[in-house]
Amino acid sequence: MLHVTYLIILLPLVGFGVLVAAGRRLGDPAAGVVATAMVGASFLVSIGVYLALLQVDAPVRSYSQNLWTWIPVDRLQVHAGLYVDPLSMTMVLFITGISTLIHLYSIGYMKGDKDYPKFFLYMNLFVASMLILVLGSNLLVTFVGWEGVGTCSYWLVSFWFTRESAASAGKKAFVYNRIGDVGFLLAIFLVYEKVHSLDYQVVFARIGEIGSANVTAICLLLLVGVMGKSAQIPLFPWLADAMEGPTPVSALIHAATMVTAGVYLLCRVNPLLHASPDAALTIAIVGAATAFMAATIACAQQDIKKVLAYSTVSQLGYMFLAIGCGAYTAAIFLMVAHAFFKGLLFLGAGSVIHGLHDEQDLKRMGNLRAYLPVTFITFAIGWLCIAAVPPLSGFWAKGDILDNTWAAHPALWVVGIVTAAMTAYYMSRLTGLAFFGTDRWSERATDAHELDAAHAHHADGAVSEPHESPWIMTVPLWILAFFAAAAGVMAISGSNFSLANWVDPVFGSNLYQNNLSSAALWVLAVVDAAVAVVFVLVGLRLWTQRSERPALEGSFLRGAWYVNELYDTVFGRPSERLAAFCADVIDPKVIDGAVNGVAGAFRGSGTLLRKTQTGYVRNYVLGITFGTVVVLGFMLTRMWWG
Repeated sequence: MLHVTYLIILLPLVGFGVLVAAGRRLGDPAAGVVATAMVGASFLVSIGVYLALLQVDAPVRSYSQNLWTWIPVDRLQVHAGLYVDPLSMTMVLFITGISTLIHLYSIGYMKGDKDYPKFFLYMNLFVASMLILVLGSNLLVTFVGWEGVGTCSYWLVSFWFTRESAASAGKKAFVYNRIGDVGFLLAIFLVYEKVHSLDYQVVFARIGEIGSANVTAICLLLLVGVMGKSAQIPLFPWLADAMEGPTPVSALIHAATMVTAGVYLLCRVNPLLHASPDAALTIAIVGAATAFMAATIACAQQDIKKVLAYSTVSQLGYMFLAIGCGAYTAAIFLMVAHAFFKGLLFLGAGSVIHGLHDEQDLKRMGNLRAYLPVTFITFAIGWLCIAAVPPLSGFWAKGDILDNTWAAHPALWVVGIVTAAMTAYYMSRLTGLAFFGTDRWSERATDAHELDAAHAHHADGAVSEPHESPWIMTVPLWILAFFAAAAGVMAISGSNFSLANWVDPVFGSNLYQNNLSSAALWVLAVVDAAVAVVFVLVGLRLWTQRSERPALEGSFLRGAWYVNELYDTVFGRPSERLAAFCADVIDPKVIDGAVNGVAGAFRGSGTLLRKTQTGYVRNYVLGITFGTVVVLGFMLTRMWWG
């Protein structure tokens, strides 16, 4: 079964091709059914490959498949190759599985959209690109998938491009990711310059030839790349604006694709990080700072999707923190658990928005548990998971990271536990505002409070009575809710589902051993649980009956620390002035001036020479005579002085 690994990527690509050729003719819902079937088939093949990989008897189960030689240029020999091991297989399973559910959900969510086939065309290509990224056997194949998800994110975030905010959000995501890609490309160039190969296994075997300073440089350049893709400080602002896309896109980006790419890449290059403690510490600090900053912003957001977006940024910060501590398995555990509960939360938010006729403002919701019971029950499971309430998956996943952080960097553990408290609080705030309290959706927005388009999307006027979503949208919610709640079994060491038993061999001696005593682990677990439960109760107490608490929603937090304004002042406006100067001065006066000046000089010289062509024989005879006199004079002078 391992030899058909390529089908995992090929099937979504076939779906993409079919929709390119016949999407319009298929229409709604056939285009969505085809796209969903292709990703679902990829998931089934992934299960088969996983079962085959289990049969491989080796310290590190792995399988390589070279499809063809892509770039045969002197010493640069790049294969279009796939590499399957427990790390890539873990990624493939949750990418294809969750993407299938999101595609199924989208059949109902996007019903009636005029560009329905185009949406699924992009979605299939998005999934295929992510699969290329995680299955690539070398840095260049990974980079192809990396660019593929970046391009698809641009198309999907700006899918409703007739809306100015959506078009701007797509461009913003594209630009931020291109900034990060510069770092990734420079890392690729440096790796090749030092070892003359881009294949992961060759690079890792020759780390000693690279040199410690160059290893650190490569790791930091890769960090720049993943800052863009996984929305870490300072390249995180694009992810909140990306909520302008359809909600299934938000779920796909946050749960199964794109933002997890950075976490995967850092885990894949773990031998390089192990060889550069300084780079690893930098990653941990960036992760802790991002987790804290994004959590503070989420505490005051008004748009339901933006709360979840900043929550994703914060959770990714936790994963970076774990990677920086060498706790790669903990990072992967949270990534998988996060894929389940964040996919659930986004699809649940989409169900709320669908039921409220496109209303996204938390302040115009309330008491939705009475009208959307299925959405509420499933959403509540996701809420308690991300809040890390025991015994749900978030408790085990986040606790694993905090345990390792306590052992490696106690100061960063303090940041992590404070962030955990804020996570429980802001998710309880969201749940309280949306599902509890009074029916604020029945009021006209102008009567309830002044609308602020910068903080949330709104339906027009009063919203009619909310309605539950159709079965094609609620079935994925139930499935994701089950796995979000049950994913904690992966933390049970020695079980058949233990994630540690599965992926630890990939990292080997590079994996950090925290060596905490049983007593310390129990104390840390009790602290984690107490923090989660207390701040869930605090959040509910504050926000179930009141929708306005100005003291807790300051403009600084609602404005996301004014990072966008800072970037606009420092980079945006000066760049505009520089562009205007280039357009008004450099281009017309320097560049065009130089070109036009050369042309003018030749034109002028031609005009002067043209005057010698009079057409009169006497003038030509005079010229010949004058030339002859000059030549004779020159020769006589040479004879005289000779």
